[in-house]
Amino acid sequence: MLVDRKCSLLKGVNCLNVCMSGSALSCEECLIIHPSCAWCAQEKFGSARTLMSRCDLRQNLQKRGCEAHHMESPRSSTKVVKSEPLSSKGSGPTQYDVIQIMPQKISLSLRPGDQTSFKVQVRQVEDYPVDLYYLMDLSLSMKDDLDTIRNLGTKLADEMRKLTSNFRLGFGSFVDKNMSPFSYTARKYQDNPCNGYKLFPSCVPSFGFRHLLSLTDKVDRFNEEVQKQMVSRNRDAPEGGFDAILQAAVCKERIGWRKEAFHLLVFATDDVPHLALDGKLGGLVQPHDGECHMNEKNEYSGSTNMDYPSLALLGEKLAANNIYLIFAVTKRLYVIYKNFTALIPGTTVEILDQDSKNIIQLIVNAYNSIRSKVELTVWDQPEDLSLSFTATCQDGQPLPGLRKCADLKIGDTVSFDVSIDARGCPAPGTQQSFTIKPVGFKDRLEVSVDYRCACGCTDQTQANSTHCSSIGQYTCGICHCDPGYLGARCECQEGEAGSMYLSACRQAEGMQICGGRGECSCNQCLCYESEFGKIYGTFCECDDFSCARHKGILCSGHGECHCGECKCHAGYIGDNCNCSTDTSSCVSDDGQICSGRGSCACGRCQCTEPGAFGDTCEKCPTCPDACGTKRECIECRLFSSGRLSDNQTCQRLCKDEIITVETLKTDDPNAVLCLYKTENECVMKFTYSEHANGMSVLTALKEPECGAAPDAMTVLLAVVGSILLVGIVLLAIWKLVITVHDRREFARFQSARSRARYEMASNPLYKQPISNDYVETDFSMYSKSYNGAAH
Repeated sequence: MLVDRKCSLLKGVNCLNVCMSGSALSCEECLIIHPSCAWCAQEKFGSARTLMSRCDLRQNLQKRGCEAHHMESPRSSTKVVKSEPLSSKGSGPTQYDVIQIMPQKISLSLRPGDQTSFKVQVRQVEDYPVDLYYLMDLSLSMKDDLDTIRNLGTKLADEMRKLTSNFRLGFGSFVDKNMSPFSYTARKYQDNPCNGYKLFPSCVPSFGFRHLLSLTDKVDRFNEEVQKQMVSRNRDAPEGGFDAILQAAVCKERIGWRKEAFHLLVFATDDVPHLALDGKLGGLVQPHDGECHMNEKNEYSGSTNMDYPSLALLGEKLAANNIYLIFAVTKRLYVIYKNFTALIPGTTVEILDQDSKNIIQLIVNAYNSIRSKVELTVWDQPEDLSLSFTATCQDGQPLPGLRKCADLKIGDTVSFDVSIDARGCPAPGTQQSFTIKPVGFKDRLEVSVDYRCACGCTDQTQANSTHCSSIGQYTCGICHCDPGYLGARCECQEGEAGSMYLSACRQAEGMQICGGRGECSCNQCLCYESEFGKIYGTFCECDDFSCARHKGILCSGHGECHCGECKCHAGYIGDNCNCSTDTSSCVSDDGQICSGRGSCACGRCQCTEPGAFGDTCEKCPTCPDACGTKRECIECRLFSSGRLSDNQTCQRLCKDEIITVETLKTDDPNAVLCLYKTENECVMKFTYSEHANGMSVLTALKEPECGAAPDAMTVLLAVVGSILLVGIVLLAIWKLVITVHDRREFARFQSARSRARYEMASNPLYKQPISNDYVETDFSMYSKSYNGAAH
């Protein structure tokens, strides 16, 4: 059960024990605490220094020495009393023995809280007999509908015989209560409510319900009865149809419903019905009693005495008599009557044409719809029982919480798992029962229930037993002492509990008696039972639940608690036994302890290398050896080379995700760029990063980057071009320098000539020199020389 499973999950750890927390003083009290609790009735059981130790989990009692045949722990059980096989065909010689539900009777023995279950199978058999009662609104607005159905019987019978070989048809009609304000009651309207109505001057008096034809296979009689009918006229718009439905359901003998047939009640109308409490408008305060009230004229005699029936009463009577109700209503009323189907089990609604031309197809469609569904209902369910259903329909998939299957074919078998749980114990000897039945079926499953709340050991009760010092009653392993006596064996009298005797139960003067965790009885401490564990010791000073915990678990689950101190199992140390001495969990994939980047403490790595993390310090993007470690994985995973090229070694040590790309992006701040030179003098690049999910991701180039050998002609042309380019640049610089120098000299010469002319023109002391050939010749030579240099 729940408590057993919960405790078994916590290996070696004391968890909440509901059996002890209930403080059961008797076997019966123990059984009612929880279905997992058991009582040990063994005579010599448990410690004489503890109280209330006989109620516990079954496995705990066994560990403490209680033999199995002395344990009282009854379980819920199911017994199939009657289970005849399902039938396959409805009509024929065996039609009175048709079985559509299996099993038919079961017996349950329930212990409170101990759930049990059973399976129910249902099959709608082929060619099942059908009884159809046509209930028609004969108010004035239905006149055209009456004309349409005058030959309905023959046509309907022909269609229904395609579905069943055993079909019977009946007919009834209704209008409304023949009283004010529902009908015209003035004297001039008593015989003809249509008096003065120009459109239809003649009609019959209003009536509540009139049964016209009992169910029969002579469909011609249906046509004859319909031919005789005339419409009537009521005062208000709503009709009294619900009065008629209830009478058609409960007056079984008058209507002629067969027990072994499928019951269909077709309700045809073009307006809304009156509901419960509407009768108060006419002074009818008496609620409907749900009984049959048909007089010798086959008319409803309680029409003017009782209120209209409620939806709940209507649903109850239809279900009790296995009747499927088909609402055949006009389109404007569809939504209203659709809402009624949600409140009345086993009902369906179809849209009726204004003149009822589609009534035959409507009935056939409704019949097929009803026969395609199976829904279970529960009758007379005791209040202290809880039921839940799981349907398994044609697809074979269990549907928890559902008690209905749809879209079935005739002959399909569906099953339902029913779980049942008792919430308490009724008075001793109480037996209860309830019924499970499919809606509209005569078949049912009868379930009888008795309760397992008593202990078998009480049958061996001994009065004035020697086990109880002959002054008490011995029952189920414990003594119930006579007044004035106490103790496990009634060995002490109440007067012996004076202060001089209580001192023997104190560990030291001034301390509480039995440490406040037990009672002093007969000069010794009887320790209380605790829901958390065991209290023991001469003065109840010890327990097995007050030790150090780790993450809420006593002694970390790796030790036992003894008198407040954890006694660790082998391989664990520490005050709360949370420190493992095993280092296997610290060994990394490369065989090193914590990858050589930390130390192992209490079975966990403590990383000392800056930037290292992971269970075995295996992750360290910033470590100096990070690129070297991951390089080996790149070599073996991408190129099947390197030290780890052996496939098994590579797969075992290199579990990181490797992504290959054409171009490597190096802009990720969380990634470390790694590169190395291959055997071919190429450069391999990859990045190493740790994602938030704890995965190491290596992003590498698909191929290493290798430089190509230079072309000789290209190199020669480059050298020659470079020399020419340098020469041209030098010549250009030389030309620029010479040009600048010459222009400066020419400018200086021009300035000197200007000064010379000025001096000759303005100096009064100047005399024209006398030139001779030699001077002129020298000057001319100088002038030519200058001009040549300028040019």
